Amino acid sequence: MKDTSISDEIIYIGADDKTIDLFESQYVVPNGISYNSYLIKDEKNVVMDTIDKRKTDEWLSNLEKALAGEKPDYLVVSHLEPDHAYNVGVLANKYPEMKIVGNTKTFAFMTQFFNIPDLEERKVVVGEGEELNIGKHTLQFFMAPMVHWPEVMVTYEKYEKIVFSADGFGKFGALDAEEDWACEARRYYFNICGKYGIQVQALLKKLGTLDVKMICPLHGPILKENLEYYINKYDIWSSYKPEDDGVFVAYASIHGNTADAMEKLEKMLKEKGAKKVVVSDLSRVDMAEAIEDAFRYDKMILAASTYDAGVFTPMQRFLNELQSKNYQNRKVGLIENGTWAPLAAKTMKETLDKMKDISVCEQVVTIKTKLTEESESQMKNLVGEILK
Repeated sequence: MKDTSISDEIIYIGADDKTIDLFESQYVVPNGISYNSYLIKDEKNVVMDTIDKRKTDEWLSNLEKALAGEKPDYLVVSHLEPDHAYNVGVLANKYPEMKIVGNTKTFAFMTQFFNIPDLEERKVVVGEGEELNIGKHTLQFFMAPMVHWPEVMVTYEKYEKIVFSADGFGKFGALDAEEDWACEARRYYFNICGKYGIQVQALLKKLGTLDVKMICPLHGPILKENLEYYINKYDIWSSYKPEDDGVFVAYASIHGNTADAMEKLEKMLKEKGAKKVVVSDLSRVDMAEAIEDAFRYDKMILAASTYDAGVFTPMQRFLNELQSKNYQNRKVGLIENGTWAPLAAKTMKETLDKMKDISVCEQVVTIKTKLTEESESQMKNLVGEILK
């Protein structure tokens, strides 16, 4: 278990979920996920978010132990998505005198999720920069719309200089997972928040005005050291800059001939000095990981079979996902395969043309069933062009 200690007055009360198969019913999480929640104890006790229904009992037990016989005075709702807010109604019923803190959009959506009869009397509506003093600690609220829902807000605790960052700076993986932060944080970021780079940049500018000593996200480990590293990663990701010099090769092969050609391509790229080459079979790889790699590297080569007068479906799905996540500012090469009427490159380019600042290589490789001297020569030219 990673270190969840924060301070004498701020206590971690979240839980790991290691039996979940798909996060948000779409993302593979082989090492599970953590649902983070926190209790601030002071003259007034504040619960910072609830957690998913899958861990309600464990969370309530953690909360009651941390309260040690006291009651919560406030619940701050940073984000209404059910993996964080499912237990808002549970807590509101359990502690009828507890106030609920959120912004205007929080309460506009809340009645869609919960029936809290006396909500009007219990709600505390906060706006940009407003503060809530609870004794020694003071909470200051900053709106973070579309990071990644419209009602999201982050909270800065001024005394201990802690940012409660909602989904920002989160990652896949339970807290006891021994894994690199960046890998699963990157996959999490681009698939959960990747579409909203402009909004993330706006939040980073707000955080840049604060003296931050610790970041407490709603998923993943509490960040205590080298905060510049994590903030820099978010700056790179949210500004759609390539993170690493390398070539991501994504292919969709029906009967294996395109896959065979990609083995040759990988060898060519390495021989010509590509610093890093990552090859993914879109029919089999975790699509979220493919999205992560596409954003990570500055160059990409797409190779696919023609299918139904278009492009093989795993490639079309991948391109649609890239477009929805605002993929941009990259150099891309195209390789198509087709026995009688190769149309994959044309179809792929039509989708790429809808994206921002995508430079498509002039050399398009056309394979007719299997690699030949002619198509291999085209592939050599493409390698030269994309590494130029």
